[in-house]
Amino acid sequence: ARRFLVALGLGTAAFAMQDVILEPYGAEVLGLTVSETTTLTAIMALGSILAFATAARTLARGNDPARLAAYGILIGIAAFTTVIMAAPLQSANIFRLGTFGIGLGGGLFAVSTLTMAMSFDHRMGIGLALGAWGAVQATAAGSAMGLGGIMRDVIATLAAAGKLGPAFNSPAVSYAVVYHFEILLLFIALAAIGPLVGQARDEETETSS
Repeated sequence: ARRFLVALGLGTAAFAMQDVILEPYGAEVLGLTVSETTTLTAIMALGSILAFATAARTLARGNDPARLAAYGILIGIAAFTTVIMAAPLQSANIFRLGTFGIGLGGGLFAVSTLTMAMSFDHRMGIGLALGAWGAVQATAAGSAMGLGGIMRDVIATLAAAGKLGPAFNSPAVSYAVVYHFEILLLFIALAAIGPLVGQARDEETETSS
């Protein structure tokens, strides 16, 4: 349970940190209009809806929620990499593709970890398990959103003052630092959740027997 909560916090923070900088990134770096940046929310939501439908079908077939959560993390790593690459390529469509991937990966991770939390109900009580899931997710998401904005502003201020060297003299750099940090968090979350793959199914089997 402790390892699960650590993985949940890291993964949730990684997916949430970009929340307040995604639209400014599109506007400042890629020159998107207000209406175009607003549609990014819809694109991400579409990815999440697809993730919910996919997770429902996959988990109904008895697949391991920890494995599905790991797939969501891997999709998230690819999505953030795509978002980063949109800047040097100056491609709005690549940026939209990455945004969709963030919604897809984050949705898979959220649904799968919720299912995993419910698998602990025979030891913790379902109320306590879901309460722990909600508390960790809310705390990690809120803290990560604030940290993401602060990181972006600090890096941008230092770069504008010339304290980070000419390599950082670009509006995309401050955003890229946050996205790279999110990728790092996702890799750590993947390492944390890896040993849990297969355990939820084993516990359900032991409980039923």
